Amino acid sequence: MIPDENDALRRDAQDPGHRELFRVPPADGGRYAETAYLAGNSLGLQPRATRQELLEDLDAWARLGVEGHLEAERPWLPYHELLTADAATLVGALPEETVVMNSLTVNLHLLMVSFYRPRGERTRILIEDTAFPSDSYAVRSQARFHGLDPDEAVVRLRPRPGEDTLRTEDVTGYLEREGHRVALVMLGGVNYLTGELMDIPAITRAGRAAGATVGWDLAHAAGNVPLRLHEWDVDFAAWCSYKYLNSGPGALAGAFVHQRHLGDTTLQRFEGWWSTEPATRFEMTPVCRPPASADAWQVSNPPIFAMGPVRTSLRLFAEKGMPALRERSIRLTGYLEGLLDEVVRNRPVTVITPRDPERRGCQLSLRLDTGSADELAKRLRHEHGVIVDAREPNIVRAAPVPLYSSYHDCWRFADALARTVEESR
Repeated sequence: MIPDENDALRRDAQDPGHRELFRVPPADGGRYAETAYLAGNSLGLQPRATRQELLEDLDAWARLGVEGHLEAERPWLPYHELLTADAATLVGALPEETVVMNSLTVNLHLLMVSFYRPRGERTRILIEDTAFPSDSYAVRSQARFHGLDPDEAVVRLRPRPGEDTLRTEDVTGYLEREGHRVALVMLGGVNYLTGELMDIPAITRAGRAAGATVGWDLAHAAGNVPLRLHEWDVDFAAWCSYKYLNSGPGALAGAFVHQRHLGDTTLQRFEGWWSTEPATRFEMTPVCRPPASADAWQVSNPPIFAMGPVRTSLRLFAEKGMPALRERSIRLTGYLEGLLDEVVRNRPVTVITPRDPERRGCQLSLRLDTGSADELAKRLRHEHGVIVDAREPNIVRAAPVPLYSSYHDCWRFADALARTVEESR
């Protein structure tokens, strides 16, 4: 038996988030006006400030035309620099190590051009077996690009038999045994399927001790958990902005390159107009002069109207602060976990995300023993006004995002799940 609804409402009164800063979709089912939105791990909600600030950039185009590059209130020529400091703070980096550009997988490819350099027997790329498919496609194609067989070059680490998540010692143990064959370690900081938070500093240390380059896909980590990429000595990382960073579908992504690599002229890198020093860009010379910063990995000039929503959202994180958001996240997800413990006790459902708050972000993943995850998600939405994310065949993911999710959202999900999934006989 889960606590009654008033318990959730009391908790919201004592520990409110910042829901008022976001547009919450209306419910199309159930008895509530708004959805209980627990799918921010797939697409974050729209900040209320986004529309007006995006219109301001559009108005500058209408009013100034090409002169907006220098004369707009937020000039377009250096626009990407408006995002750098807040993005760097978010991931625990120096500003010169950080740039917002492109999309996540494009950034991973641009970074692997520099940091996946197979030589001799050191050719392997280490990823997790449950890596997001795009990461798997990317590393396999990089192996093929270097003339390697991707089935041999790409090593997919699996959890131990009977376990759902990968232990840190499974990764570090492999690196101790086989690290001399590994050119690149590239794992997800938070696994998209299970919600497991990897021990980024420990794995980074082990990878670098083995002589490998260590990069991270932070799609499900940026804006979800505190990060200290510079301090942890990560070689490179990339992340998207449309999940926890609430910047809109297909939003621009971010990239990190550690300070020790900046200005290294021996690194291979694809270049374009925005890879060169801004001060000499309009000299129109044929040879690129890359700055000693992550900006050197840019290729094309930034899309201003795509950058605006990222800037708006990053400012929210700068104002609220990841430490406070993480503290609320632990409380909120812990509350949901307690509710689900009661619901799944007699139902064919198992929570597969680690119970230790230090080994997860805000997402909890549920495995269905029977039935379709997609069908369950549809029923939750249309019958109860609860939006979660389904990954076929049998995983439902629920993410109470600390910026805008409420205890009442968590209660509604648990209550709807209890009403929708029959108890085991």
